[in-house]
Amino acid sequence: MSGIYLARTNQKLNFSRIHLECLKAAQDDSSWNKHAKIESFNESVLFHLAATYDAFLREVAEYYRVDTEQLDGYRSLAATIEATGVESPELKRLSQLEADQKNWLHQLLAAYEACWHGADKQQPKAEVSSVSEIHVLQINPDHAEDAELIAEYERWLSELSALIASLRESMQEW
Repeated sequence: MSGIYLARTNQKLNFSRIHLECLKAAQDDSSWNKHAKIESFNESVLFHLAATYDAFLREVAEYYRVDTEQLDGYRSLAATIEATGVESPELKRLSQLEADQKNWLHQLLAAYEACWHGADKQQPKAEVSSVSEIHVLQINPDHAEDAELIAEYERWLSELSALIASLRESMQEW
């Protein structure tokens, strides 16, 4: 295995841990921008977890000698490796994890994807009785569910770390 994507995967795992710690610290923050920090770290944890997964996919691609520059996610990697006629037990495992909607990896990727489509979830506007009437839309939630969210992020990070270690071990065996 080359060191480039292995190092990148490890780096992104570390960034995920760092941003998760920052998210935890933001919970106890008393500054005026506490909610903005929480929202920012929520998204940055998701970003780094998703980037870790992407880096690991490139690590797998490199192991199978597939062009990492043309890679665009799991399906792209699977199609490219399948075209070479090589069977990859790692991709079978990833396929199962991504396809199962109750699985942590599917949920992680869905949560990350939701960061890009937040505006799509807005409710239709009610009829306005006056053009000068101001309607306030709450952008920041009350963060009552943050403890559960942090626990979920910690579980995802732990599961992702274990998955990477397990698949790396199986790639080393061959």
